[in-house]
Amino acid sequence: MVNLETTIPASLKAALDAEIRRTKGTASSVVTAVLSQYLGVPVHTLFQVSISGALVAGVYDGEVSVKSILQHGDFGLGTFANLDGEMVVLDGRVYQVHGTGSVLEAGPDAGAPFAVVTRFSPQTDVETEPVASFKDLEDRCDGFRNSGNIFYAVRLDGHFRQVRTRAVNPPQPGTRLVDAAKSQSEFTFTDIDGTLVGLWSPGFSSAFSISGYHFHFLSSDRQHGGHLLDVEAGPLRLQVEALTDFHLALPESEAFLKADLSKNTAEELAYAEQAH
Repeated sequence: MVNLETTIPASLKAALDAEIRRTKGTASSVVTAVLSQYLGVPVHTLFQVSISGALVAGVYDGEVSVKSILQHGDFGLGTFANLDGEMVVLDGRVYQVHGTGSVLEAGPDAGAPFAVVTRFSPQTDVETEPVASFKDLEDRCDGFRNSGNIFYAVRLDGHFRQVRTRAVNPPQPGTRLVDAAKSQSEFTFTDIDGTLVGLWSPGFSSAFSISGYHFHFLSSDRQHGGHLLDVEAGPLRLQVEALTDFHLALPESEAFLKADLSKNTAEELAYAEQAH
């Protein structure tokens, strides 16, 4: 976030104050919304490539490039072509956590079958109490959500006493996600500084996304990371953004167009999200 100092007429200030009272927002949120509309730059917008059901069904070719993803957001998560590791999008850069544990910055031409990103513009910036588990982390974040019907971007920075993550290894083409997850690599890191990049999605989104919390971890030295399985940490800096605009880009590949995506995949997806 950037601080902005400006001089405006008294009449505009009065109108701004009235809008703050009407929306129960802040000066920052109202000014951001107005500038976004005037300049044509989307904010509080979540952009998703493909749907989670396609991954479950084994459709995970490189549908879009990293360069294209960064045109829609600087913060988020996803995976790479052929399920080759976990994607972490942080501060406008895209990192690939391989099943070997290595972390590399992805090039602009790297392909992704699934990604969810936003231009991170948090409305909340606080320090949390210590976190003892993944469930505890969810409870801490829940306190800063005021609705179960919109999306949220969540970032946590600080020192982690222990982080448990996983990264998927590339399976045979067409392998369903539930089977690919059985050969995932799991890692445990202790006394490490880093960032959790997270998204919370409402229950109704389970038809096309991952409902609930979904976190990926990246260490401060950019050497370790993965999909979060469990966590223990001291006080963390928590930033939250409510996302009220959702855009979905569907692939046009033959594999996607011919796949049977009519089945309810929530159960398989939940299994794939867990430790094994």
